[in-house]
Amino acid sequence: MRTYSLLAAALLTCAGAAGQSSSPPAKENPSTNHPASLLPEDSHEGLAVSADAYTEPARTKEKFGKANPLQVGILPVEVFLRNESLQPLRINTGTIQLSVNFPSGRHQDVDCIAASEVAAIVAHPNGPPSPKSRRFPVGIGSITDKKTDQMLEILGPLALDADIIPPKATIHGFLFFDLNGDMSLVRSASLYVPDITSVASNKALMFFEVALGK
Repeated sequence: MRTYSLLAAALLTCAGAAGQSSSPPAKENPSTNHPASLLPEDSHEGLAVSADAYTEPARTKEKFGKANPLQVGILPVEVFLRNESLQPLRINTGTIQLSVNFPSGRHQDVDCIAASEVAAIVAHPNGPPSPKSRRFPVGIGSITDKKTDQMLEILGPLALDADIIPPKATIHGFLFFDLNGDMSLVRSASLYVPDITSVASNKALMFFEVALGK
């Protein structure tokens, strides 16, 4: 009877622990402090793509500080890629676009721009510094300056620059789109992700399209 009691108690303890682990708390979006499930999402073939467009000046300033891209008309979009499969996936972030539908009916695809380019625009919103102030001859690599480098130190770590999504893992980071300051276009825009393949089979996944408008 004593052995039976101990075994029963152990089984009840394991059952209680399993019950707790089967109902984890809702995942929080670390950058916005709200449930990630509230973000717009497109999901198929074992991958879920969700996006969070930063259109509010106060929120964007809090995230980027003095490197705020919104103040120069550039929209930052935080992209989450959740690989629910058992295989690694490869993504070409350079082909991701913002698909914009204008009120007039016109359609335009806006390419994302590199964090280094955003840094230069934020550092010099009125254009690059005068060639007279450059210390190196034109044509030797890409010329930067201290102010641009300071902006890139902030923007670089926040940008989405990974090309592999590990199995059962989520990667996230920001992509940047120049909307020339018209953030009202976000209401009729979608994030278009066309180039994701399985590393093992090199099979391409169907494109993903995430509507950003609320």
